[in-house]
Amino acid sequence: MTTTSAPDVYCVMGHPVEHSRSPWIHARFAELTGQRIAYTRRLVPLDGFARALADFAAAGGAGCNVTVPFKHDAARLATHASDRVRRAGAANTLSFRADGTVHAENTDGLGLVADIVVNAGVALAGRDVLLVGAGGAAAGVLAPLLDQAPRRITVANRTEARAQALVQAHADLAASRQVVLEALPIGQPGTGFDVVINATASSLAGGEVPVPDTVLREGTLAYDMMYGPAAQGFMDWARAHGAVPRDGLGMLVEQAAEAFAVWRGVRPPAAQVLQELRAQL
Repeated sequence: MTTTSAPDVYCVMGHPVEHSRSPWIHARFAELTGQRIAYTRRLVPLDGFARALADFAAAGGAGCNVTVPFKHDAARLATHASDRVRRAGAANTLSFRADGTVHAENTDGLGLVADIVVNAGVALAGRDVLLVGAGGAAAGVLAPLLDQAPRRITVANRTEARAQALVQAHADLAASRQVVLEALPIGQPGTGFDVVINATASSLAGGEVPVPDTVLREGTLAYDMMYGPAAQGFMDWARAHGAVPRDGLGMLVEQAAEAFAVWRGVRPPAAQVLQELRAQL
């Protein structure tokens, strides 16, 4: 008589979370790599993340992805954090260890860079990059962007002090990569960038793009970290001004692939899964 052990259980926690494609993505990763996992969505009350995390771990959960608005909480509650998490103050991937410790990683920036450089074929080295926003989404991607050694990264945010704080937290890394890293007012962030990355929820909130169209030039890669209808306003604006728009679906799949590798020790074929996911939308 043979027995089959139960699959390791993972989830994505957020508020909202019902829109998340992560369960399908991770199920496909598991199928393609021969891993046995179960992956679900968990809607968490806005004031209940710590309890939800503890309950999931106590029930035998192996790890979880964390989405808005809990990424800062995830970093704070972890026992151990990677350098990316410490710099960003935000985590999107948690691993629960047998000794009761919680390890935090942030794969958002790795996913963004992979989608821009590999999938879109746009090199970041030596380029001028505008990062719009200074919240958890922006904080999670700045270190991997700096690792690509662009010429300059400008952070523009409605609250300039928050942009300044994000720049200061990464100043040593920028210096080591010989990258000019600066914070400028969101209404005057500069002109003619090679790459513009929207790390705000402006489209999701139904608002206008928060930066002037002079940040674009013909052929600028205009990247919204959201995808689907949430990215449409930004992408339409970019296209109307001669830029090349791209949504964050590839980032979603690539960051998930990095998280899967953290948990399972094998990196799944992200490009194949991205192609399949785009065909569904």
